[in-house]
Amino acid sequence: MPDYLDDLRLAHVLADAADATTMDRFKALDLKVETKPDMTPVSEADKAAEELIRGQLQRARPRDAILGEEYGLEGSGPRRWVIDPIDGTKNYVRGVPVWATLIALMEAGEGGYQPVVGLVSAPALGRRWWAAKGHGAFTGRSLTSASRMHVSGVNGLADASFAYSSLSGWEEQGRLDGFLDLTRQVWRTRAYGDFWPYMMVAEGSVDICAEPELSLWDMAATAIVVTEAGGSFTGLDGRPGPHSGNAAASNGLLHDEMLGYLGGRR
Repeated sequence: MPDYLDDLRLAHVLADAADATTMDRFKALDLKVETKPDMTPVSEADKAAEELIRGQLQRARPRDAILGEEYGLEGSGPRRWVIDPIDGTKNYVRGVPVWATLIALMEAGEGGYQPVVGLVSAPALGRRWWAAKGHGAFTGRSLTSASRMHVSGVNGLADASFAYSSLSGWEEQGRLDGFLDLTRQVWRTRAYGDFWPYMMVAEGSVDICAEPELSLWDMAATAIVVTEAGGSFTGLDGRPGPHSGNAAASNGLLHDEMLGYLGGRR
């Protein structure tokens, strides 16, 4: 089995370059922000970071395909890098430090492309998380200064911390009743949003999290970090991996119970 460590090292190099670009424009008074056709914002930093990552990948991995939020799919083949230059753009443009660059490598296999490397870099928080297939999940400043992560051992909803993004998406999809029922069963709820809940599941500080509507670039990196930390990452339909258009992540012990509340439209 490939060890993917060279790809993981490259992901760190890409993240270092992206962090320099995004931090340089974070809280800039003249930051340019546009509205995309789906009514979500995109800043000049989103575009610059993705262009930078694409350029480095084209030089370092010319045979690999690249899929990014801002510029779509380029290339083909069994290996595909999936990039979200700034996950949490709404936070970024308002000066909230909870945003990150997400970098994943996916390989073709049974059931389609599956993530084999994932890195989440949140420079405004001073945090970075990463994983490679078969090598576990880690957090730290660099490959040489890191600690291994593992999900929690909480095995009852009454003791669980549940993180989510917002209420509106659950209501729009007709899942709000199940969502609210779940919030009444758990010990604690917090709306951290975006990439952060998944990283806290991997670290063991949050036990379950879910979002009702996501794109592949929102999930590819976070999915492998959670699973390599010993957790479960599926769609709300229970399908493993980041392919369902939504996500549920947990320590594994509470996954079926969580899906029982969130999986159906009520």
